[in-house]
Amino acid sequence: MAVKFQFNKTSLNELNKQLKIRQRALPTLKNKESALRMEVKRAKDRMQELEDQLTNRIKDYEYMVSLWGEFERDLIRIDDVKLGTIKIAGVKIPVLEEVIFGVKDYSIFARPYWYADGVKILKELAEIGIERDFYHEKMRLLDHARKKTTQKVNLYEKVQIPGYENAIRKIKRFLEDEENLSKSAMKIVKKRYENAEVES
Repeated sequence: MAVKFQFNKTSLNELNKQLKIRQRALPTLKNKESALRMEVKRAKDRMQELEDQLTNRIKDYEYMVSLWGEFERDLIRIDDVKLGTIKIAGVKIPVLEEVIFGVKDYSIFARPYWYADGVKILKELAEIGIERDFYHEKMRLLDHARKKTTQKVNLYEKVQIPGYENAIRKIKRFLEDEENLSKSAMKIVKKRYENAEVES
């Protein structure tokens, strides 16, 4: 990105102001980037933990596979998933607060004795799966924000700050050269004036 400027003091002051803004913002952006990077890793680790937990729980109940054929498919459903939001390093993230299940009425005398345990098992597995999905979404949102922050850090650090510094240097050199030329011209005029006085 080429910095647009004019060779005058107004432009110099404006560029200095823009440079200071970016130099002050850069450490904050770097801190935000590292905080987001850490949160992405935390979310990824938690998601993997939940994935492993879900896999292990399913393995724990493999001995019941033949029984699940007797289970009514519409006995349990998810009625609602209550969400909240939190801000992590300025990024709004959904948070799972509660999963509300609906259980169809059934006769505990007409159904097998393990039905109550089956309902409890399904609720547990569903909660783990939903929480895992939330951590996946959290990780995705945080990673997107981290990438945007990294881009901004790189833009400031590698493009804009050096661009402003270069433009400021050019303006200062130009103004110094202009001042030197002006002084030289004044000396020449003064010398001519003195020579003209001496001759008259």
